[in-house]
Amino acid sequence: MASFCSFHMIHVLLIFSSCLLIPTSSQSHPQQPPNHVAFFIFGDSLLDPGNNNYINTTTEDQANFRPYGETFFKYPTGRFSDGRLIPDFIAEYAKLPLIPPYLQPGNHQFTYGANFASGGAGALDEINQGLVVNLNTQLRYFKKVEKHLRQKLGDEESKKLLLEAVYLISIGGNDYISPLFRNYSVFQIYSHRQYLDMVMGNLTVVIQEIYQKGGRKFGFVNMGPLGCLPAMKAIKLQQGGAGECMEEATVLVKLHNRVLPEVLQKLESKLKGFKYSIFDFYTTAKERMDNPSKYGFREAKIACCGSGPYRGLYSCGGMRGTKEYELCSNVSEYMFFDSFHPTDRVYQQLAELVWSGTHNVIKPYNLKQLFGHSQEEIPCDQFEHLPYTSNVP
Repeated sequence: MASFCSFHMIHVLLIFSSCLLIPTSSQSHPQQPPNHVAFFIFGDSLLDPGNNNYINTTTEDQANFRPYGETFFKYPTGRFSDGRLIPDFIAEYAKLPLIPPYLQPGNHQFTYGANFASGGAGALDEINQGLVVNLNTQLRYFKKVEKHLRQKLGDEESKKLLLEAVYLISIGGNDYISPLFRNYSVFQIYSHRQYLDMVMGNLTVVIQEIYQKGGRKFGFVNMGPLGCLPAMKAIKLQQGGAGECMEEATVLVKLHNRVLPEVLQKLESKLKGFKYSIFDFYTTAKERMDNPSKYGFREAKIACCGSGPYRGLYSCGGMRGTKEYELCSNVSEYMFFDSFHPTDRVYQQLAELVWSGTHNVIKPYNLKQLFGHSQEEIPCDQFEHLPYTSNVP
């Protein structure tokens, strides 16, 4: 494995005539669709609608084969689910079309947003290097979209679109799972806190770069109970455990979830107009795993699709080295579709909480508030010269 050494709300912004940004050719540029807020998505397989269909990778990091996608779309889309993901539901609630994969050929309509997420991606470039679209590359794609929007809409309209947009980010799970899953020695080199600081450092830089391009409203999904995924419990069982959760993963998850709010609070104090939301994926998922019947599930430990203990062997679809796999008869009764990922029904329940949940699951805002949130007018000089800081926690 490569060295892990140094790694490096908005209401319509009022552009008064006194802001001399333009009189130029605003008439010659097509206007963005009225009365909508764009939606930009960054992250990993929890949010990937199929970007990995279009890169040179392995089936380990793809889901473009059956039985993926069959519950809702009736065919595999590349989503790591039997159906939809959280961004699909959020787009519906925000009255937007489904946001397609950025890499999908012919996808040039970015006025509604773009989805850059890639299954297997980490905040660190070294995670699944060369096989996924890492977070820094997702940022580069976003900058290409920003340039495209300026060319299409003109400077004024594109800045307005980016300032009003909502940016959803879910990243970190692969950074913590990969070293444990593949038995790397990274945690013999770095303490948990040192490693976490590298993850958070990369994430912070990306947030600030998006802010520099106009991003102001950010939604974050914290780490779920990674140590209790069917795949991780199966590994623990093979290591001689009694089928319990993998404790080291849980330690990393809890550290991440404690530090993430601290990082975002620091950014809020430094970046004018920065607003954020953190969804408590850990608590909401753990509640469903511990009390499945309360939420309409029969099975929350065993995956619907896979093989081995807990169906934790990542064999769903028979395309990942192991051809034989089991598939449940009623996916709606299951919390996990495959060894790592929830079902469409779980994603819908979580998306409803992300959209309109109360402070016990998402704070300080939910995404419904971010999509409609008003913000103080940004003075003209700040609109032209968006502040940027490079501090890393």
